[in-house]
Amino acid sequence: MRFALTLAVLTFALSVSSQTARTKLFRHHSTTAWSCNTPEVEAFVYQSGMAIDADGAYRAYHPDNRLGLDSIEHAGHPGNWWALATDTGEPSGHPVVQGKNDPAPGYYVSMTALYDASIASERDPRRFVDAASIPYVVLPPEGFKHAQLGDFATVVNLQNGKLSGAIVADQSAPGLPMGEGSIALAVALGIDADPRRGGAEKDVAYVIYPKSGNGKPRGLEEIVANSREYFQKWGELKRLNKCAAKYN
Repeated sequence: MRFALTLAVLTFALSVSSQTARTKLFRHHSTTAWSCNTPEVEAFVYQSGMAIDADGAYRAYHPDNRLGLDSIEHAGHPGNWWALATDTGEPSGHPVVQGKNDPAPGYYVSMTALYDASIASERDPRRFVDAASIPYVVLPPEGFKHAQLGDFATVVNLQNGKLSGAIVADQSAPGLPMGEGSIALAVALGIDADPRRGGAEKDVAYVIYPKSGNGKPRGLEEIVANSREYFQKWGELKRLNKCAAKYN
């Protein structure tokens, strides 16, 4: 009887431990991502600031640099346009300018890593995820060893308590710090959303749900609903407090 009771207590302790376990997943510059799974939801968490990404927005970049939402240097430079559609489809080509039937004539076509494959032409700005209307998260290359484009996420501004659902939609350069989100995500979190001068230096927590997406862009309502469901099943803010803040 005593053995059975001891075994039951041990089994319960192991179960609790498995639900609260945190393991270091990867480190990118000064930010550590922690695996923090539950029996129902796989997730990893990191805490950093937030740089503002305009990629995919119809007015992200303009030949007259003063008119773009963001500075053209963030899209590349002649010979290597990593965030703009080009006439050859290669980074070495010439940037494509939107025409009269496009959403923002005269502006460049800005790309995101996540795109709608049903729209064949890279010259169509609607192919990409609009940073101005869709809350999305940007991960460094290391992050894509654990998540994929199209996965859902929840992002929390720890300074004001605001949170937002999001989708993983872009990849940052290896040399940049981890912690970047779209214009729409910043607006939802009450963060200065100006890609040139805005952002947050710290106190933004990101929860990414690997294998939750289908590799395709989603509408805003779908992103909000799915992210909310994953966050609730994961354990919401109580779970986040255990997984993130004091472990970076």
